[in-house]
Amino acid sequence: MSRIGKSPITVPAGVEITLKNQTITVKGPKGTLTRELHKNVEVTIDNNVITVKRPDDDKFNRGLHGLTRTLINNMILGVTEEFTKELEVNGIGYRASKKGNTLVLAVGYSHPVEIAEPTGIKIEVPNPNQIIVKGIDKELVGQIAAIIRSKREPEVYKGKGIKYADEHIRRKEGKTGKK
Repeated sequence: MSRIGKSPITVPAGVEITLKNQTITVKGPKGTLTRELHKNVEVTIDNNVITVKRPDDDKFNRGLHGLTRTLINNMILGVTEEFTKELEVNGIGYRASKKGNTLVLAVGYSHPVEIAEPTGIKIEVPNPNQIIVKGIDKELVGQIAAIIRSKREPEVYKGKGIKYADEHIRRKEGKTGKK
């Protein structure tokens, strides 16, 4: 039995969950999320407790069991408290700014890199070296943060680029002269 999948999810106050066929909708104070669940997984809601069951011990179904429970739990967490990803911009002349709903990055190219803010995501730039991505959908927050990071990934010699705030860059030693 999956250790993650067998643990029930308690629905907090202020969160409304509807299950129709294999579509689950979670509505909370921050917004609404909808997800289509796999047909091999059975989800039941009793007295504000959600349980996830699988039909058999097939390897594929065992994987779906824990995954489905985690996805539902992340939906509940997202509509009650937002997910955030923090990025840092390191390098001389590298900076980030906001123009309306567009993130503008100056990261060493001959032109500024512009990234549009998708619906459901809020990008904040508290200072030119810090970017904060917020939203209720954990998957979308991570994807947008990864797109921003991919515009100038941190390099290993000087550490220049865009990195996650909790990421550690293993630095390499540069070339040495002849002895």
